[in-house]
Amino acid sequence: MGGQNESMSDSFAERLLAWFGERKRDLPWRKNKNPYHVWVSEIMLQQTRVETVIPYFERFIARFPTIHDLAEAPEADVLKMWEGLGYYSRARNLQAAVREVQASYGGVVPSDAVQIATLKGVGPYTAGAILSIAYDVPEPAVDGNVLRVMTRYKLLYDDIAKAKTRVRIENILRPLIPLQAPGDFTQALMELGSLVCVPKNPKCDICPVAADCEAKLAGVQSELPVKTKAKQPRAEFRAVAFVQRMIGGERKFLLRRRPEQGLLAGLWECPHIEHDDTQTDIPLLSEHCAAEYGIPMQRSERMPDFEHVFSHIHWHLRVYRFHVDDEFHGNDAKHVGVDGLPEHVRWVSVRELGDYTLPLVFSKIIRQGVSV
Repeated sequence: MGGQNESMSDSFAERLLAWFGERKRDLPWRKNKNPYHVWVSEIMLQQTRVETVIPYFERFIARFPTIHDLAEAPEADVLKMWEGLGYYSRARNLQAAVREVQASYGGVVPSDAVQIATLKGVGPYTAGAILSIAYDVPEPAVDGNVLRVMTRYKLLYDDIAKAKTRVRIENILRPLIPLQAPGDFTQALMELGSLVCVPKNPKCDICPVAADCEAKLAGVQSELPVKTKAKQPRAEFRAVAFVQRMIGGERKFLLRRRPEQGLLAGLWECPHIEHDDTQTDIPLLSEHCAAEYGIPMQRSERMPDFEHVFSHIHWHLRVYRFHVDDEFHGNDAKHVGVDGLPEHVRWVSVRELGDYTLPLVFSKIIRQGVSV
């Protein structure tokens, strides 16, 4: 019985690796087995398409080529290089973990499963990916692509949203991982899920392991995997003030910095307040900016609406452009800092925008605002 399992394992791995050798994409993090590069790419790839990640990865590695460079960098610089990828806590966790590697492991990413699992933001999948791809340790790395491939291949109706399903797939994979090429096997499974065993209309006619795929044989490949629907994010309606004025002959707009904790911590944004359909936005926004920043509004006009979806909140944003009188110079705000504004508020020009890290939706609002 053991010999039969071994034969099946070899057959599955051999066909998968042969396919991968012919079809694998030329991706920048595959140019070498640098564990730092593998680590950065895997964090970036979480819930983000490969095509989107490639330029971000290349810019990030160019700016922080080594673990030492990332560990020593100001957090603001790291967040700026992450701008547009979203999930900024991942960038913060990555830097915190890199600093731990610098302090405790001499700047070398651990190749030990227990040690690497203690690093901040490194879960079972990321640990498995680094260990197998960078160090050729026969550890499974089960992401969404691998869950989809294996639940179809083994005809499993387990809910892939549950942690116990990931553990079950890891246990199925362990005897299948070839000792001579665990890193290629890991990447081949991911590649198969990304290019062939796709969520809808899987391309079974070109799949290298379709002959033994139990879901394909049963004709139910499109029914798998089973995944319970995530709770819908709650709707939140907000009114946004794009406030502009002329300062020294240059048009500038108002940004505020979010608190250091919580959603979008420490990032910059246009002022905004929560509202509902029974409220009149313009007076509320005017009162908010006058009370918080000491800035009186003069004229206003409606801009296009925007939306932004987080994992748990769906922002519906009504945006208004406000103008400040050119003759206005002071304000009555408390805790006055730069340019007579509160410490967490700035007048910023387009040319200065590169010094500030903004969530993608506010970058879009600002581009819209300054284009007119």
